[in-house]
Amino acid sequence: MITQRLQTLLTVAKTKNYSKAADELSLTQPAVSQHIKQLEEEFNVKIFRRTNHNVELTNEGMIVVKYATRLNNIFSNLLQSLKDSQYNIKRLTIGLTPSAESSIISKILAKYSLEKENLHITIISDTIKNLYSKLKNFEIDVAFVDGKMVDDDLKYILLDTDSLVLAVANNNSLSKKKIISLEDLKKEKLILRSESSGTTELFEHQLNRCGESIENFEVMMQIDNIAMIKDLVRHNYGVSILAKSTCLRDIEKNHFKTVSIENLSMIRELNIVYHKDFSHIDILSEIVELYQEAKKHIE
Repeated sequence: MITQRLQTLLTVAKTKNYSKAADELSLTQPAVSQHIKQLEEEFNVKIFRRTNHNVELTNEGMIVVKYATRLNNIFSNLLQSLKDSQYNIKRLTIGLTPSAESSIISKILAKYSLEKENLHITIISDTIKNLYSKLKNFEIDVAFVDGKMVDDDLKYILLDTDSLVLAVANNNSLSKKKIISLEDLKKEKLILRSESSGTTELFEHQLNRCGESIENFEVMMQIDNIAMIKDLVRHNYGVSILAKSTCLRDIEKNHFKTVSIENLSMIRELNIVYHKDFSHIDILSEIVELYQEAKKHIE
């Protein structure tokens, strides 16, 4: 069971202030201080250090909060699962990267949810790094991510392979070419995803393999909203590196063109990742089947 002391710990870690935590928990400040002191004595570590009017976590405190967060989420999941079992309901919280969110995956999940009366799907969008953190902390059940992270607690299903392409406006001179050189790209204004995105990381990695650096290119903007990037590309404010799967509808509707970049092999895997004790593999199998069927119609 999650104790009041652990709830106090998590609230202080969030607010970084004993008084604010006391107000949020409807406790007195001495009670909050006592809870933290008891935990520090129990674990024999210093959890917080004072900084001016606030507090910050020590290295040991970060470890305590990490596992307290997991315990809190597991306990919440337990209560929800027990409640759902009375009504024969299954819940699935799925994390998508912005690239996956802009592909057909979100539509597949919506279609699947409509077909299953007793299944409730919640979708959240975040960076790969944050999705892995949410998986480890039991905040989400499943994530659709690019590539893999080595972790014995996690398992993967290969959903698809994808490639990165250069998206250019129809009236951009590059749209007349099938393949462009890196020298051609250096003359363009680049609109990229954030540095933490898998798309940008793969692009930069491939540049480095060719002896190039992102510093040699004119990066005009970095945006995590793919719809906004597409709109800017469409109106020829710049060009962008995007997953081909997210551009299929735009190409079909002639919103913009995509071209390949010479010497850059930007192939990546799209995987479904989940905890090794995840109990609804049948659901994932059916989602994969729906995805493969939908992809045939697009292609």
